[in-house]
Amino acid sequence: MLADKIKKIKVADYQSIPVVVNESVSVYDAIVTMFLEDVGTLFVIDNDSLLVGVLSRKDLLRASIGKQELRSIPVNIIMTRMPNITMCYKDDLLIEVAQRLIEKQIDAMPVVKKTEKGYEVVGRITKTNMTKAFVDLAKDDLI
Repeated sequence: MLADKIKKIKVADYQSIPVVVNESVSVYDAIVTMFLEDVGTLFVIDNDSLLVGVLSRKDLLRASIGKQELRSIPVNIIMTRMPNITMCYKDDLLIEVAQRLIEKQIDAMPVVKKTEKGYEVVGRITKTNMTKAFVDLAKDDLI
């Protein structure tokens, strides 16, 4: 049954490669990275490669509306910080992560691994990943 299949899918089955920037990168460089990588969310890491923040399109747009010099403002000024970041693990159920994306009204979530120092970003899960899972399930059901 399709519902049973859905309840067994893990984040690891559909996660994609994360796009990260260092917290000292300028807002301008983050905008360029977002554009070149064709993503809507960037994950911000510190010098130890640990997750410290998240940048959405909305964050970058809000920063660019003012008269600030975008090349001189580091992203750590405008990012969403820990502990306000919604994240998941590769062993989480995809359906539960989809529910959190809907509840929080966000487009993407970092997939993390807990370390002694903090959280290391190992992937990302997005609405596009969810759509791919949905399409794959429909294809499997047709075969």
